[in-house]
Amino acid sequence: MKQARAAVIEQRDGPFVMHDVALEAPRPDEVLIRMVATGICATDAHVRGQLLPAPLPAILGHEGAGVVESVGSSVTHLTPGDPVVLSYHSCGQCKPCHTAHAAYCDKVWEANFAGARLDGSIGVTGQGPEKIHAHFFGQSSFATYALAHQRNAVKVTADVPLEILGPLGCGLQTGAGAILKAMKVPVGASLAVFGVGAVGLAAIMAARVASAATIIAIDVNPERLELAGELGATHVVNAGGGADVAAMIRDIERRGVEFVLDTSGRSTNLDAGIAALAPMGHFGFVAFGEHSGAVVDASRLTVGQTLQGIIQGDAVSALMIPELIELYRSGRCPFDRLITFYDFADINEAFEDVAKGRVLKAVLRFDTPAA
Repeated sequence: MKQARAAVIEQRDGPFVMHDVALEAPRPDEVLIRMVATGICATDAHVRGQLLPAPLPAILGHEGAGVVESVGSSVTHLTPGDPVVLSYHSCGQCKPCHTAHAAYCDKVWEANFAGARLDGSIGVTGQGPEKIHAHFFGQSSFATYALAHQRNAVKVTADVPLEILGPLGCGLQTGAGAILKAMKVPVGASLAVFGVGAVGLAAIMAARVASAATIIAIDVNPERLELAGELGATHVVNAGGGADVAAMIRDIERRGVEFVLDTSGRSTNLDAGIAALAPMGHFGFVAFGEHSGAVVDASRLTVGQTLQGIIQGDAVSALMIPELIELYRSGRCPFDRLITFYDFADINEAFEDVAKGRVLKAVLRFDTPAA
């Protein structure tokens, strides 16, 4: 058993509380990771508020980066000492998994949100009698050590700081993958991105990589819009004050935009985005949930337009994460500009700052010595 310190969410909307926990030795297909850093993502906040009803108490965290401590007997592509980024989990057996669309795994909920391994077991125990759920996204990285599966642990280069790489496992992969993989935005295309938080800004950077001709960033935060312009947006639209966003987009692209990506989850942006969509245009979204009230009249899509729900950018993490690192090394995807660091002990402060929009991407850093 490996002793670890974990931030546990005990009840809906409650604070993260530090617990001493013990992790089992890795099973044959698992790896034990000494955590170096982990990002905070909106999905963690949604589970904390039970908008996504995963079981509590639980160790959340799903943008982990760390160093392999030990590996199970059947793991051959990782060895102790390897730097890794942790991403989403999948069953590895269903049709989506076998056709390079593991983000849409038939067991996506069980693999990522059930708070246990796919067989129902939990490899983490606390000091008290109450069960603590773990294996969130196959990792539960809000802890000094994490048990991950060999499928969702991606070996990365050692010459880029590991502490900045965790967000590649979810938020940045989602935004960039939506552009490069899910929607496959081509050279010369027109695109509008609603919401320029971390996911939206990753999409802006990816659109520049894809050589889109028109990249429109829409938000209500002037500072974020300014950053979007620095990172690749050709136009910015401030949606505050009751602005007619669709009309403003059509002032830039008269026939409408060919692609829209919504990262905000706001129903008003679904309405505006469809109103700004060109014939045969494509609308992708990553954040609409049952609570969002996002409903559309199908008659508004009769001119060949399509809607697409996107999970994890439809990315194969083992390919996408190294690709994003190479783009960072070349200066084409400076995602480190989005990051604000916090000590692991300050996790509650970090969540508050994220919720109030003070930071774009909070990353918790651990001070965990190697065994």
